[in-house]
Amino acid sequence: MSFPIKITGVKTVVVNAELRNWIFVKVETDQDGLYGWGEASLNWKTRAVTGTVEDLTPLVLGQDPRDIEHILRILNKHSYYRLGIVGATAISGIEHALWDIFGKSVGLPVWRLIGGRTRDKVRVYTHLGLGDMRSVYETFDEGALRDKALAVVEKGYDALKVVFIPYSGFSVDIPSRRHVGRLMRVLREAVGDRVDIMIDFHGRPASIAAALQFIEELAPYAPMFCEEPVLPGDTEALRLVTERAGCPIASGERLIGFKEFEPLFRQNALHIVQPDLNHTGGILEGKRIAAAAEQAFMGVAPHNPNGPIAGAAALHFDVSTPNFVIQEEMSGAVPWYDDVVSVPMRRTGSYWAVPEAPGLGVEINEAEAAKHPFVQEPFHTQGAVLPDGTIADW
Repeated sequence: MSFPIKITGVKTVVVNAELRNWIFVKVETDQDGLYGWGEASLNWKTRAVTGTVEDLTPLVLGQDPRDIEHILRILNKHSYYRLGIVGATAISGIEHALWDIFGKSVGLPVWRLIGGRTRDKVRVYTHLGLGDMRSVYETFDEGALRDKALAVVEKGYDALKVVFIPYSGFSVDIPSRRHVGRLMRVLREAVGDRVDIMIDFHGRPASIAAALQFIEELAPYAPMFCEEPVLPGDTEALRLVTERAGCPIASGERLIGFKEFEPLFRQNALHIVQPDLNHTGGILEGKRIAAAAEQAFMGVAPHNPNGPIAGAAALHFDVSTPNFVIQEEMSGAVPWYDDVVSVPMRRTGSYWAVPEAPGLGVEINEAEAAKHPFVQEPFHTQGAVLPDGTIADW
């Protein structure tokens, strides 16, 4: 479409997916039938994000949705106060929808507009439980770990992620370290060497020494990477862990925008960056991060435990990004997933196919979505307490 297009409205649709709320963002235009979908889901911040989208909407009304860089500058610079993770997530959802509109307006998939094809298929991994969040965060038993891992492999995946690092302080007792080693050994023996294993530390170790003690137990079993071994924000600590670890280190899901990633590249602080396109500012900001990562000899493995539109946005990013490594995905997280949303992700084994539909290739059934309204998500952080009662990082 060569004629002007104007944004006429922005709205959110919240869908409760049991242990999290999906926040879908719909950007409407003055062209009949031309609209875009994005996602701005953020754990335990649903009302904050939807309110922020509402607050930002007046800034984009009347703008041409295809002028994405221009609109992003408006949203970031005319907000005056720095927006933080809530604002960046709201902007990400709006930005996804703008790309969806742009692709539909020219009849092309988004990946064609952000660099074109760099691969023929996109490798993905999932978590224990195949989308069941209870399995993701509560598998510390050796037998349950083995069974759930084998169930993932039986579904065709050749890569999976686990979270079995205990809540930790500044030091780690020997039994806790040995238990992590046993869990990793059981897991590797169960799935064999042809399946990649990633271990998410969730930033639980409170010191470099504690992180390295756990990594020492894991490294002999060749993890694909250890994720977020220390809390984000301390680049020097992450660099020291990376230098001493006997395996690849990944991090980045909680960072916002290129500015927060830049020190990691400058200091060679890790091996794989994990921007979340749902939180870091959107697809365009993700491309900037990926380009800088490539110059620093780092791969990109986007974080995404979010909803279906976030997965679609990640798919288009992955197709067009040369230093992409592997994609986290959570498809099928609820039984009615396909009733609410149609998505372009089509999995064969451990790969998504390259989509060809215009835009992001997503459609929401708003009538079905309305059957699953907002519910306060459960806080599964109660166990993040040390034996003496000290609150630990979840």
